[in-house]
Amino acid sequence: MPVQAWVASNNNEVDTAAGVPAGLTGLDEAEAQRRLARHGPNAVAGKRSRGLIEIVRGILREPMFLLLLAAAGLYLMLGDIGEGLFMTAGAVVTIGLVVLQEARSERALAALRGLAEPFARVIRGGTERRVPARDLVPGDLVLVGEGERLPADGLLIAGDALTVDESALTGESVPVSKRPAPTGTDKADDAEPGGDNTPYLFAGTLNVRGQGMVHVVRTGPSTRLGRIGASLAAIEDEPTLLQKTTGALIARLGILALVFCAVVAVAYGVLQDDWIGGALSGITLAIALLPEEFPMVLAIFMALGAFRLARHKVLVRRAAVIETLGAATFLCVDKTGTLTENRMVLATAWRAGEVQDVRGHVRLSGGAVEPLRTALLASAVRPVDPMDRAVRILGMRVLPESVGAEALLRTYPLRPELLAFIQVWLDPLGGVLYAAKGAPEAIFRLCRMGDDERAAMDAAVAGLASRGLRVLGVASAHDDQDRAIAPEGLPFRFEGLIGFADPVRPDVPQAIAEAKRAGITVAMITGDYPATALEIARQAGIDTGAGVLTGTEVAALDPEGLRERVLRIRVFARIMPEQKLALVEALKANGAVVAMTGDGVNDAPALEAAHIGIAMGQRGTDVAREAADLVLLDDRFVSIIGGVRLGRRIFTNLRKALTYVTAIHVPIAGLALLPLVMGLPPILYPMHVILLELVIDPVCSLAFEGEPSERHAMEKPPRPATEPLFGPSQIVLGLIQGAVVLGAVLGPYAWALNSGVPETQARASAFSALVLGNLVLAFADAAEPGTSFFDRRRLAFWAIGAGAAVIVALIIYVPALAAILRLSPPSLSSLTMALMIAVVAGGWFGLARRLRTVWAPRDEQRTPA
Repeated sequence: MPVQAWVASNNNEVDTAAGVPAGLTGLDEAEAQRRLARHGPNAVAGKRSRGLIEIVRGILREPMFLLLLAAAGLYLMLGDIGEGLFMTAGAVVTIGLVVLQEARSERALAALRGLAEPFARVIRGGTERRVPARDLVPGDLVLVGEGERLPADGLLIAGDALTVDESALTGESVPVSKRPAPTGTDKADDAEPGGDNTPYLFAGTLNVRGQGMVHVVRTGPSTRLGRIGASLAAIEDEPTLLQKTTGALIARLGILALVFCAVVAVAYGVLQDDWIGGALSGITLAIALLPEEFPMVLAIFMALGAFRLARHKVLVRRAAVIETLGAATFLCVDKTGTLTENRMVLATAWRAGEVQDVRGHVRLSGGAVEPLRTALLASAVRPVDPMDRAVRILGMRVLPESVGAEALLRTYPLRPELLAFIQVWLDPLGGVLYAAKGAPEAIFRLCRMGDDERAAMDAAVAGLASRGLRVLGVASAHDDQDRAIAPEGLPFRFEGLIGFADPVRPDVPQAIAEAKRAGITVAMITGDYPATALEIARQAGIDTGAGVLTGTEVAALDPEGLRERVLRIRVFARIMPEQKLALVEALKANGAVVAMTGDGVNDAPALEAAHIGIAMGQRGTDVAREAADLVLLDDRFVSIIGGVRLGRRIFTNLRKALTYVTAIHVPIAGLALLPLVMGLPPILYPMHVILLELVIDPVCSLAFEGEPSERHAMEKPPRPATEPLFGPSQIVLGLIQGAVVLGAVLGPYAWALNSGVPETQARASAFSALVLGNLVLAFADAAEPGTSFFDRRRLAFWAIGAGAAVIVALIIYVPALAAILRLSPPSLSSLTMALMIAVVAGGWFGLARRLRTVWAPRDEQRTPA
């Protein structure tokens, strides 16, 4: 269909005077919804959340649950229906708990996918709006900017000549150019990716340079990307290094458990002449040795941790970064929109020595007119940049006669060698007009200023910048005809300076002070003028004592010299995106764990190189978001600090949970094996281990995950980057804690049997002590000194403890249940003694840590600000 035809069919009108079809009204919302119902969502086949059946199927493949079911089947085959049914019910409940926890993780992941869903800017009903990319339909008009991915297949109908990277579809690394469709262009369905100088655009490709308007032709499975969606959906997520390490550990322990299972079964059968009892004992030991909670804890913590971060406006793109957040020592942040409100207001115009405040004016006169008129012509017609928006808002109000009076011919975007944006307009009086807006030094160079004039202009810029204003220069040039030559060759006339006010966010100084107390150094990296950068840094609370380092100075330094300078300097101005990479490498070479923010196409290398790459969710490009580990959904600095705080909490609680899992399996395995070695009656049968799993699983994934962080968590230095999440020290601690609980349960059990206490009573006391020791150990490992004992965030733990107490009371004092589990009510004195020993054995570590916190010198508890 030719361009004119679709314009007419959609009741769109082209404003030919403006050159860019700013008058296109697009589809109305009702028609868009009808087309969405007909064509379906604009989404390729992707990974979907696991349903209940998939979760259960995956759980039943785990060795732990296979052993549980095997034990239940063995009891049923022995003819003891009561024990067999109890085992079966216990196995079902245990599996049900894990299913609930897995489903909770899936819901969190689904919510994260919703937060990460891309958006598109469309024209509907004559207004620009942001809609989820999945809601696009054929016929929509989409605005695409530099650094954005194309959300659907379409035809470029207006705007700049785009440079598009189509390597995702073609494999070719060289970008191709795309030009707006001329009159009469047909949207052929057989257009292929890779074409140069064509108007055809394809979903999934990346717009590297330029901005324009796209008429959507195909969406969802109909797009070129959608045709290969099935193969994309088949790609599995790569597990993190910690998950791989844990998986290998579980595999080795599984083999060890099976070997011990066979050895114990044979030994018991030979020595006791009881092969059935040997099989049960072997299965019990195998279940006890398998710490199947490890992968579950990791998966749940990572999913729920990422979800908690997202609720704090920090979207996690790579789960492994959660392990790194707590180790960050150096935070490099942009100024505009991160430290400031990104609410640019055109505040001042300067011309020929006259400064005029332009805020609140309805009409302008005098020296402010020409700088503003030229700046308006040098700003995008559909602006995305906050400064372009500020210019256009004021220009539409005070100089309405200057808007739409000319026809836009072409644009020259910012380039590293010329930090100026230039637009070429058809002048109604004849010839063409070039309007330039950009960094003052770039404008001075276009105007070919002499040294004396340049010095005077630098002084004027410094005066405006010292007020905290973002300063741009404006210039114009006229030619008698459109020669389409490089603008640098034209004689530009300097029109003046304009200054933008962008106040520091009110919560930034407090957040930076918190970062300093947490041992995190904050540096500001901006493309702004040095004097402006220093003033904004001073207002934000960043150290300005060492002055400012400019991009020119960075380029002139060798790596060793740059490493030395970044040890002291915290403000970097006039920094080009590629120089961010040099700064990251210098900081890393100094041993810093670097978090870097970025939003532009050229920020991607620095975001990739940083230990923690942070992209802007609102104003960042798709390239930056894809290169980053985290995405700030609200672009605010305080969200970064909140993310670090929550990251420290997640890391600490995950480490505690893994230590606890290690610790609790020591007494379970020991109590399954040692009585056989010592010639004592068994303490644990498979049914007892099932009951313990009913306590252990929710404690690991609910109580530890929800545990509040320490009150002074952000007043401690970052942990060393080389310190592992779960290393030898945690393993040793877990083994010691578990050994203490093992001794506290096994010792009184052996003593009770030697004292003539019936086996069933001794087993009841020992099992009660093991359950209580387990709970006390969990609380001792999880609870941080300084938090309330009955903190509301510990509600899950107290609920689990109450449930465990009820279950233990039932299985001891209800005769039918006691008979199945081979228990009988012990005397009150022996039960009390066993429980008291269990409390001491499980709680000694927590008590020691609390005493250490109380007695530690003040300077060991806090890091000086």
